Amino acid sequence: MNEAYSVALDPTLAPSPVSVGLIWAEGIAPPVVSTEMPAFLAPLLDAARDAGAAYVPDHVRARVRRMLRFGKYKPSGRGKPASEFLLRAAVAAEFPLVNGPVDVNNAISLESGLPGSVFDAALSGRRLLVRRGEPGESYVFNRSGQSIDLEDLLLVCRQTPDRWEPCGNPVKDSMATKIRDETRDIIAVLYAPTDEPVDRIEAWASRYAELLGTHCQAERAGFRVVTQSEPPDDQAAAR
Repeated sequence: MNEAYSVALDPTLAPSPVSVGLIWAEGIAPPVVSTEMPAFLAPLLDAARDAGAAYVPDHVRARVRRMLRFGKYKPSGRGKPASEFLLRAAVAAEFPLVNGPVDVNNAISLESGLPGSVFDAALSGRRLLVRRGEPGESYVFNRSGQSIDLEDLLLVCRQTPDRWEPCGNPVKDSMATKIRDETRDIIAVLYAPTDEPVDRIEAWASRYAELLGTHCQAERAGFRVVTQSEPPDDQAAAR
């Protein structure tokens, strides 16, 4: 187990609607802008275009939306999970290519139907917390300075001296911790409904870590799954 990387589910979530696949990689190649379609992504896009919206079964999309629906937050319109935006883009032949780690994240999210977040570990830290957004919380999510209201939304938070500060969610991640030219270590999460079989989450997290090794040339990569029923020091798989 790699003790350096961890994610905890805040007790206020109980009963938690989410299980988390935690993935990390160290010593990746410089994440330059993608100019060519990665070999692992091309067949997924072909399959999505052929199948259309049915590429991700309705029951998966419904369960992911149910995972996010809470209080004032409604997972519709611009608040849909990122996995739905990726599916729509794939069907329309408008799938975004960004850089190595983000392309891996988006490929796994498209194929699994589960939204994901990926962070520069030097900016996010290696210890994360999942909680719900509080009234008044927001962050900027793009270079244009647009912000997202985080109240009641599931959040991934980084630890600061004063608080657990939001840096990601299943819809849009914060600019403050996104992958940059200097990124060499990353930490990522997959958000899965709490009734998702653990072995399925493990399979997607394992594939994620594998691609970080082969596509991003990570020197080391690993993963673990955290659920409300499992202690935070549960064993992890590493490569």
